[in-house]
Amino acid sequence: MIPATFDYEVAESPDHAIALLGEREDAKLLAGGHSLLPAMKLRLARPSLLIDVGRLGELSYVRDAGEQIAIGALTRHQDIRDAALLQEHCPIVSHAASMMGDPQVRHRATIGGSLAHGDPASDPPAVMLALDAELVVRGSGGDRTVPASEFFIGVFQTAMTPAEMLVEVRVPKLGPSTGWSYLKMRRRAQDWATVAVAAVVERTNGSIGKASIGLTNMGATPLRAAEAENAIAGGASIEDAAALISEGTEPPSDHAASSEFRRHLAQVLGRRALEEASAR
Repeated sequence: MIPATFDYEVAESPDHAIALLGEREDAKLLAGGHSLLPAMKLRLARPSLLIDVGRLGELSYVRDAGEQIAIGALTRHQDIRDAALLQEHCPIVSHAASMMGDPQVRHRATIGGSLAHGDPASDPPAVMLALDAELVVRGSGGDRTVPASEFFIGVFQTAMTPAEMLVEVRVPKLGPSTGWSYLKMRRRAQDWATVAVAAVVERTNGSIGKASIGLTNMGATPLRAAEAENAIAGGASIEDAAALISEGTEPPSDHAASSEFRRHLAQVLGRRALEEASAR
């Protein structure tokens, strides 16, 4: 199929893009286009106006921001994978970017587009949840910062209004006592995750004292495995904590896997991710 009729504008700046968004309620931003364009071809999305922000180089960067690393929303996944600053201070972000789709996707898709799309099967959202990242959203009234824990509110739904755009992602610098892992099960290299688990752990005297666990494709939004995190904080073993990872989740059943299989897979990947993070 081909998309429904739409108008097209090239944004000259982030503020210009926001102004254009305010002109039509059903306008959409176009960056890499890997999620929006297929939806338009199937006529699941019918924006009357596409605003091309893909040429806004000012939103493509990885910068030192003190205790955090700032990532421009239009930074391509390939650039995130190769960013020396992230590899040194927050390597889970670079690692997850290396697992995004295939080379074509990584060279075109942006981190901002992946997060703003709000797909619970996408890789970056669960990683941002596990890191307690911050997302900077800009509208006509200026910037506001949204914690990752409050950003994803439903399937393909985020805390942004239709007249706002994501401009920056801020992730913490991980200390020497912090371990991490992102493990992903998928049928083919370019497929969405059947299930994936992001684990960020703090080690104390050779054992895990605290863990943050993000889950991909285990519900309508990316999720934190709260029961497993609480078990780790209470001194539970990795094996016992991993058995609780699927608690409180509502994984879908589809062509890739049943809901029951996803629950089991989350526990298996969760145990492996915690083991890898504690050893890294």
